[in-house]
Formats: sequence, structure tokens, C-alpha cells
Amino acid sequence: AGYCECYLMPDYHDYIVYSFDIDPPEPASEILMAELAEKGFESFEELKTGIKAYIRRLDWSDNILSDISILNNTDFDISFNHKLIEAENWNAKWEQDFSPIEVDGRCTVRASFHEPAKTEYDIEIDPKMSFGTGHHETTHLMIKMMLDMDFNDKSVLDMGCGTAVLAILAEQKGAKNLLAIDIDPWSYRNALENLDRNKSDKITVREGDVDLIDGLNFDIIIANINRNVLLEHIPTYSSALNEGGQLLLSGFYSEDIPTISDRCLDSGLSLSKKLERNNWVSLKFIN
Repeated sequence: AGYCECYLMPDYHDYIVYSFDIDPPEPASEILMAELAEKGFESFEELKTGIKAYIRRLDWSDNILSDISILNNTDFDISFNHKLIEAENWNAKWEQDFSPIEVDGRCTVRASFHEPAKTEYDIEIDPKMSFGTGHHETTHLMIKMMLDMDFNDKSVLDMGCGTAVLAILAEQKGAKNLLAIDIDPWSYRNALENLDRNKSDKITVREGDVDLIDGLNFDIIIANINRNVLLEHIPTYSSALNEGGQLLLSGFYSEDIPTISDRCLDSGLSLSKKLERNNWVSLKFIN
């Protein structure tokens, strides 16, 4: 993979996957995903009969489902099991399942083992354990939002960058000064690898949290994380935006829009645009 894996504890490499069979699947699947996201589950796979949910082993505990209320709702029959996915198997699964995605006929996100695309923007990503391939609704929505924006000569922050796919797109669209941050050591190393793959030389990647932006200002801030982290960080993002700057948020559901919007309004930001896809949302705010 190109990483020095000796720096990473084994728990960073392992995931727990839960398989839920749900009858009837709706609306219980959406409710369950929302509750699991609150517990730190990072990604979901929607199936005809339920969902699969993934969480880092580091963030998992035996009783993690103990207060998931939908599991006790007698209107639904929900059964589940879970298993460990070790890192080498997880990476093999990505390579087996990863297919190129195209957004609005303008941007392609693909792996190194795919042929180069002929779209306006062509991004090569080997995701490994990092989030951000374009397949998940939130990344797809953020790409779609960004395609209609002017990034020329803009300063950009990609917070919770994962694979750095959004930072790479911003650079390809003309941004000149970009900072990508992720708290996960694996994502940090994967982002560096993906910058090299795309010959991205205007992006700085740092490992850490939102305190790394103290004293910095940006024209555009991109944050595809999760609801609780966003609610905590929105005031910091607002303070770091230049006048007229734009804040792009995703990683939450349509029912979270009022809470997110109120937090942004309290921080001096106004809603400019909304995109939705399968109940996931991306919002753009103006400072």
C-alpha cells in the first residue's frame, strides 16, 4: 500500500461489520442507520432486506447496541450478527468491489487499476481503509456541489479529508492553497499516497483535529464528517471563513437539516444551497 504500517496499531486496521435483517425494511433501516451513526458507525451498505454497518474495532464494544431503541420496536422484526474484518481482507474487498463512479458526466473517481477517464476531472483514488471514494452518497453530493462552484485561486480546507478526494477535486478546479486534515493516521497516510497518484502539489495534509486551523482563514471549507462533530465544529469553521466564504457540509440525514442550519445561523452563516440523495444531505452556507 505504500504505508509504513509499523506506525499503526492493529485496531486501526480492523473493522467490525454488522449485518441486520429487517422486516419490513422501511423506515426502520433509515432510523437504524441514524442511530448507529451516533454510535460511531462510519459507513453503511443498504440491502433489500436490511443493512450492513461498519465500525472501527477501536471504536467498538460488546454492548454498543444496548441503547439502540429501534431494535426494541415491536413494529419491526430485526435480527443481526457481526464479524471481524481484518485489514488485509478489507483492502482486498475494496479492490474487488471498487468500480469507477461518474458525477454529472464531469468528474470520474476511479482506482489505479482502471483506465484513465475522459471526463473534465479525473481523480485516481486507492481508498484502502479511508472514507471517500465517491460511492457513498455524501461524497457524491459534495462532488456534485463542488462542480458548480468557482475554486479558481481559492484557499480551501478539507476537514476530515479521508482519501483527500475532495481536496484533489478542488485543486483540479483551480484552488491554489489547500489544507487537508484527518484525525485518523490511516487516512492521513492514504491521503498522502493519493496526492502523489494525482500529482497534487498544492495540497498540504496534516494529521489531527480542528485545532490545527487556529489562526488560519479560508475562502472555502469542506467538511464531510458526521452530525455531532459538525455541530461541535461549525463555530470554528465560521470563524475561519473569509468574508463571503463558503462552507460545504455533509455526513448527515435530511432530518438533521434544521439542527445543522440553526447551528450555522447562530454562527453567522446563511444557507445558500441544498442537495439530497437517498436521505443524505449536502448543504452550502455563506459567511
